Amino acid sequence: RLGILIVRHLKRLERVILGYLEVSDGPEEEARLGILETLQCTIEHAWPRMPCRLPVLLKALLRLIWDVHTDKGPMPEPVRAALLQRATQCLILLDHCCQGQVKVLLEGVYSSCEENRVRECIRKVQEST
Repeated sequence: RLGILIVRHLKRLERVILGYLEVSDGPEEEARLGILETLQCTIEHAWPRMPCRLPVLLKALLRLIWDVHTDKGPMPEPVRAALLQRATQCLILLDHCCQGQVKVLLEGVYSSCEENRVRECIRKVQEST
């Protein structure tokens, strides 16, 4: 709702987003799904400020993808797929804001990763235009 005025609160909002991404909130993962939507809207509205936040956000999103992929808990498959899809979409948006820096940084991750589902998320980012 704030639009570009979100940049006034970006530092605090970033801490909240990172906190929610780190912690699972049960099998339905409603909080994580909601915070990924918030992150997506934040990236869309505050895109000029995203390059300086790239290292922190990239690390958090990759950690989320890895955690969701390796989680052996009672998470339903549609929820797992939705989390991976939204995290991938956030990576794609970050890449657009940062003029392709995300793709460059993910090249090494893709070549060293052996998990197909994680590689699929990275591949989608690398193939986005």
